[in-house]
Amino acid sequence: MQEHKYSIKQWAKDDRPREKLLLIGAENLSDSELIAILIHHGSKEKTAVDLAKEILKLGKDNLGELGKLSIKELMKIKGIGETKAVTIAAALELGRRRQSSASLEKAVVNTSADIADYVQVKLKDYRHEVFAVLFLNRANKINHFKIVSEGGITGTVADPRIILKKALEEDAVSIILCHNHPSGSLKPSRADEELTQKIKEAARFLDINVLDHIIVSDSGYYSFADEGLL
Repeated sequence: MQEHKYSIKQWAKDDRPREKLLLIGAENLSDSELIAILIHHGSKEKTAVDLAKEILKLGKDNLGELGKLSIKELMKIKGIGETKAVTIAAALELGRRRQSSASLEKAVVNTSADIADYVQVKLKDYRHEVFAVLFLNRANKINHFKIVSEGGITGTVADPRIILKKALEEDAVSIILCHNHPSGSLKPSRADEELTQKIKEAARFLDINVLDHIIVSDSGYYSFADEGLL
């Protein structure tokens, strides 16, 4: 018997996500309908929308959680091959970059909350600890963001030499250190405090100011500057 794949073109017109998008706009489609457009067609057993609903379920029906899934995890769903998984991952990454680009356009450092908002967008989908640095110009505008180290679930180690070399390359006047805590805890470790002081002292010899060290998690942020640790 010939295998049959459910194509969006074969659905009733009212059920076609592409046509619905053109008719009423993307903002009026459900998450599953938008994902169905990305994966284009279903399998021989399920429609694209059925598969999209399974994908969302795998992400706990939350786009934030969905963005944390790897391509291999997406491919655990029967009917989602590498091509479909890569397309979904690419779309989620574009959304993440759009959000962070919008933040970068107006990212002038005024408060720790401004920085935390920016960093949370950048690091929210990492399940392991990531150490990054913001490089600022004289107007306190973020010129560059760079992840300098990635570690395990419980920690990472950043090399001050790499950070300061990049700061010189970017002509940075100030830098802001930042990392995430996948565990959700915002309390800095002793190692976090020691590393912050080490980088601050080294940067001082190059006339580079360490403005803050921000720790972010799903539950909020912690600012070394706000807490008087700088």
